[in-house]
Amino acid sequence: MSTSRAGTGGPTGLPTGPPEQAAPAEPAPTGLVRTGAAPDPAPPAAALAEPAPDPAGDLAARTATELRAALGPLVRRLRQFRPDGELTLSQTSALVRLDRDGPATASELAAAEGIRPQSMCTIVGALQDRGLVGRDQDPADGRRMVVSLTQAGREGLHGARRERARRLTAAIAAELTPAEQERLAAAIPLLERITPHV
Repeated sequence: MSTSRAGTGGPTGLPTGPPEQAAPAEPAPTGLVRTGAAPDPAPPAAALAEPAPDPAGDLAARTATELRAALGPLVRRLRQFRPDGELTLSQTSALVRLDRDGPATASELAAAEGIRPQSMCTIVGALQDRGLVGRDQDPADGRRMVVSLTQAGREGLHGARRERARRLTAAIAAELTPAEQERLAAAIPLLERITPHV
């Protein structure tokens, strides 16, 4: 029985030696993903989910829109009502401010009303011609003329307010049921709470 020579393999006669080692893989270029590499993990579902709707915020926004739409025409109708049919809205607004804030110069009234001083001078002149306001020198500064309500202006203004209140009362009584009137009355404190924050 012959022995195999050095360098020969097994029964097939192929050379047997140490197994060839695979060449090390080259590193993938920076910024590129090697073929067959595992993909980046998917972001958690919570990160993809849209923020949950805020029912309270939606209700507040809808209420604000509807409240403006309801109160705007009401306030305009009350302001535009003039018992004597003579005073304009601007004239009435000037009288209301004088009654609420006290005497002021025409320039101060113009700034408070957001109109030009020349326009306010025209308004004050018309009110003075009707005897509703008076102009006097400022005791602290003789160069300034101070506008103030006369007794006739105060009475006329308060009379207009009483008439507006009467018209509003009549509309509430005619159009709303007792239960609806109670609901409206319950909403008034809520309106008073939000008014300073508008």
